[in-house]
Amino acid sequence: MADKPDPKQAPQIQINTVDEISRGRYSNLMLVSHSPEEFMLDWLLNSPNGAHLVSRIILSPGNVKRAIEALTINLKQYEDKFGTVKLIDPGEQKVH
Repeated sequence: MADKPDPKQAPQIQINTVDEISRGRYSNLMLVSHSPEEFMLDWLLNSPNGAHLVSRIILSPGNVKRAIEALTINLKQYEDKFGTVKLIDPGEQKVH
């Protein structure tokens, strides 16, 4: 009889990418819009020269819900390890 896989262990996924994408992008602002069928997440870089689109991700409503759940779990794990993340008042986030 074969052993059952541990449901707590995440499956391994092999990800293929190019260097430009694997380096990642920095974003300090996000805009969200949606229709009945999809959510559009525009990740922006707010700089002294204005806001620049860094990436646009389009998700189904179900995938948005799964992403929120995953982020919530990971933020809790982060705060348990490193302490509470303090939010800066939006008025204090001006680029100088």
